[in-house]
Amino acid sequence: MLDSLRHIDHQLFQFINQTMACALLDSMCVWLRGKSFLFIFYGALTYRIYSLYPKQFLKIIIAGAVTFLLTDQISSHLIKPFVHRLRPCNNPEIDVRLLLEKCGAGFSFVSAHAANSFGMAAFVSSIRMKTKTILILGTWASLVSFSQVYVGVHFPADVIGGAIVGIIIGSSTAFILKTKFGSPTNQLINQSTNQPINQSPIWNS
Repeated sequence: MLDSLRHIDHQLFQFINQTMACALLDSMCVWLRGKSFLFIFYGALTYRIYSLYPKQFLKIIIAGAVTFLLTDQISSHLIKPFVHRLRPCNNPEIDVRLLLEKCGAGFSFVSAHAANSFGMAAFVSSIRMKTKTILILGTWASLVSFSQVYVGVHFPADVIGGAIVGIIIGSSTAFILKTKFGSPTNQLINQSTNQPINQSPIWNS
């Protein structure tokens, strides 16, 4: 059973990494998983959170930072050393088209990029609870995860595992935040009047 799943995982990796190869995806995927894009995206997300929840901004940002710390540390320092799976670009049995200068010395399962991206997407989506927010953040996390496979540093199972870890952690930290302080959606700001909508006493503290 495990051998069959591993074979499917390898075949899907070859399809994404090599069969789908084109100049547009080469440039796009390297950029999507790079630090510059992530910095811009997280900056825009932080500003959006502040514009919607100015009084609760610090609480949300601290909880978001805890979410990121948990997804990153659990994926990189707990799961990866335990599973001990080689990255495709470090596996001599795998034919890889590596688009980065270095493969990376760490292990492959799970993808920390996927765990971090889906963790933040789940955290913010659980707070905002709007279809548009869920679609935008879900698409962003999916593209980042896909890029990890396309550039040759992760197998598909790695990013799927990372997504599951991230969603569990992000949803959990959002649940704890809302349980302790109430839902921040009760403290939305009317953009035309700059006044709170359906103000929640809990979120005024």
